[in-house]
Amino acid sequence: MKLPFRSRVKPSQLGLDIGTTAVKLLALSRQGEQLQVEGFAIEPLPVGAVVDKRIEDPAQVAAAIRRAQQRCQCHQRSAVTAVAGSAVMSRIITLPTQLSERDLEQQVMLEAGQYIPHPLSEVSIDFHLIGATADAADRNDILLAASRTENVDMRIDALEQAGLRTAVVEIESNAVLNPLPLLGVTADQVIALFDIGATVTTLTVVQGRRSRYSREQPFGGRQLTEQIQRRYGMNQAEAQQAKRHGDGLPDSYQQELLTPYRESLLQQLVRSLQLCFSATTLQRVDRVILAGGGAALPQLSERLAAQLQMPVTLANPFTSMALASNIDNRQLSHDAPLLLVACGLALRDLQPDDDR
Repeated sequence: MKLPFRSRVKPSQLGLDIGTTAVKLLALSRQGEQLQVEGFAIEPLPVGAVVDKRIEDPAQVAAAIRRAQQRCQCHQRSAVTAVAGSAVMSRIITLPTQLSERDLEQQVMLEAGQYIPHPLSEVSIDFHLIGATADAADRNDILLAASRTENVDMRIDALEQAGLRTAVVEIESNAVLNPLPLLGVTADQVIALFDIGATVTTLTVVQGRRSRYSREQPFGGRQLTEQIQRRYGMNQAEAQQAKRHGDGLPDSYQQELLTPYRESLLQQLVRSLQLCFSATTLQRVDRVILAGGGAALPQLSERLAAQLQMPVTLANPFTSMALASNIDNRQLSHDAPLLLVACGLALRDLQPDDDR
């Protein structure tokens, strides 16, 4: 029984996050007990190559991946990549504990036919064993996930054109769980993780290092980029560069654009957390972690911490890692929040079992 999300091959150490505006590439290795960063790169994508995280032009994406490989100086020939959570249908099912691996796969496929509103020939299916069902010791909870095969195939196609083999296609919301131990998250903490992308902000609330709640919101950094373009007559690439590094922007930028955008983003983040509390039994979080391109917005973490009255930190899973000689530590620290998904993908099968 073929489950196209997974490929039982030698684990890859190259994580590739294909976003709306850029591809993020990260190579990790394990040196004994120590994880090491071997290389990383963030390569912009042309407008329209990826729309709402759906690949529209595999050739343009492949070209960006090749450029990222050259900058990264990565020599791995296979990579782990991911589909967006919005492209995935998921459901918790329960199955008997005594099923063999083969029987489990067959039963998952039978169950999938009941819950997936598409012909099974048109979807790629994966599943993950969560653990024993709370009220039934003889049954296990299984996370069933499915995505239209075209979503998976477009990523595989782009990687193939770039000269890479796809080892695994993961789900972004699962990938971000892998680096949590590296962020100092303990098993008893409830964490709210905001991934602020170009067009979508995703909230994942984690308890016991397992996702309890996930929600995507159509709000991200592109709004500010487009405002910079209109106000200062820049193209998209110039506006993104200016936003990220502060290059070529007048003194009035902060008051005219940055502060209003930041306040709007703060409202969106607080509201997302409130919706989580109203939709679940959770009533608190212990800590907020910010990731994605919008995470490092000036004063965002401080303002959010003041509003929520709790710690808010930027995601940096690399502080305890060794660095290869070619790595610019200052640049890696600056880019760390953008590399969280890529890090989670590269970490597959590199972490000890008790860290997963």
